[in-house]
Amino acid sequence: METRTALVTGGAGFMGSWLVDELLKRGHQVVSADNLLGGSERNVNRDCKFVKADMRIRDRVSEVVKGVDVIFHLAAYAAEGQSFFSPVAINEINIVPMNNLLVEAINNGVESFVFTSSMAVYGAQKPPFREDLPREPEDPYGAAKAYCETMLEIFARTYGLHYTILRPHNVYGPRQNTADPYRNVLGIWINRILRNKPPLIYGRGNQTRAFSYVEDVTPAIANAAFHEKANGQIINVGSDEVTSINDACQGLLDIMGSGLRPMYEDARPGEVNQAYCTVRKSMDVLDYKTTHTLKQGLSKMVKWARDLGPQEPSYTLPLEITRKAPRVWVDKLM
Repeated sequence: METRTALVTGGAGFMGSWLVDELLKRGHQVVSADNLLGGSERNVNRDCKFVKADMRIRDRVSEVVKGVDVIFHLAAYAAEGQSFFSPVAINEINIVPMNNLLVEAINNGVESFVFTSSMAVYGAQKPPFREDLPREPEDPYGAAKAYCETMLEIFARTYGLHYTILRPHNVYGPRQNTADPYRNVLGIWINRILRNKPPLIYGRGNQTRAFSYVEDVTPAIANAAFHEKANGQIINVGSDEVTSINDACQGLLDIMGSGLRPMYEDARPGEVNQAYCTVRKSMDVLDYKTTHTLKQGLSKMVKWARDLGPQEPSYTLPLEITRKAPRVWVDKLM
């Protein structure tokens, strides 16, 4: 494979840092850009060129895109539930960077653009979600991702940009921000258990998800830029091991050897109850493979989190609307 220079936005974040590692392992030159809002310098690989930059600032985007062959755009604030209560910030963080990156990708002759979207664009349609389903988001975050997908398709048609839209689902594992009280349920549970607090479940816990281990997902993301058959495609990426929230929570408690019991809160507005995807296309096009069961992946994540230690919750993105927001968010009880 010919060596390329790749820009990874969100490169100090959870999935982004694993992708940087994967690309470096394959011999590519990597520029990692991150504003460190949700990422951490401890995730930065020393063999990449790290740039602290906010993709909302056009001049900074112009600087980091120069000399780049491939863009992997992972920088985002992924928060379906919180987006009902912080819609202005969610839109700004997710939409403005996409516009800036598309403009600079065209102006700088970037060869390929890989965008990590979300299964939130499917909304509450009947699962398993297929890639050919229409975009019907149920929350502001999903709407922002749907906008970004559409803009990428428009720019690709107009300017001939090679692109792939990926829709990872419920990715978890080491380096996830366990201090975030709003996002990533497994990380929130682990951090609460480490602090001897019961894991919180919103609603009855009968919601279903297919949790996807990060080291299974990132090789497929890397392949998207270099497999010709991925050009112009929308592809779900992740596990097809469907589990209920109740079962996932009990499995985690068992792994951690905890005698705590879940604490149930009112269901959150707009939460999609059943959400998981078909993944055959990712296997065929991106060589995706699930190599970790949920139990195996959680065991690795728990070990990492214990080494890191319990984290004080960090309420980095304020709630713009408190009406109907979970009381534990409003009162900062996480």
